[in-house]
Amino acid sequence: MRIGKVIGNVTLSRFHASLTGTQWKIVVPMELDDLQNDNHLTGTPCPQSEELVVYDALSVAVGEWIAFSEGVEAAMPFYPEVKPVDAYNAAIIDELTIEI
Repeated sequence: MRIGKVIGNVTLSRFHASLTGTQWKIVVPMELDDLQNDNHLTGTPCPQSEELVVYDALSVAVGEWIAFSEGVEAAMPFYPEVKPVDAYNAAIIDELTIEI
C-alpha cells in the first residue's frame, strides 16, 4: 500500500462495461522523504514521482490524501468478479503521523 495525493479527475469517453458508474482519479505517489519534510503539508510531489490513475469508489476530492494498492491487490476487492484495475483507492487519509 502506498500514500498519494489526488491531483485531478479522469473523464473517459470509452470504458470497459464492468466499470460503469465508477470514478477515476489522477494521483501522485509520495516518497518517504516527502512525507518526512514539510512537502507533505503543501502537497508538493517528489520530482521522481510519476502520476498514475486510480480507481476510486470512495469519491475522494482533488487535494486529498489516499492510501492505494496496486497490481493484483488492486483487483482483490472485486473478486470473484474480474475488473481491469491496476490501482485502487483503499482509504482516505485524514491525518498522517510519521515516527522514526
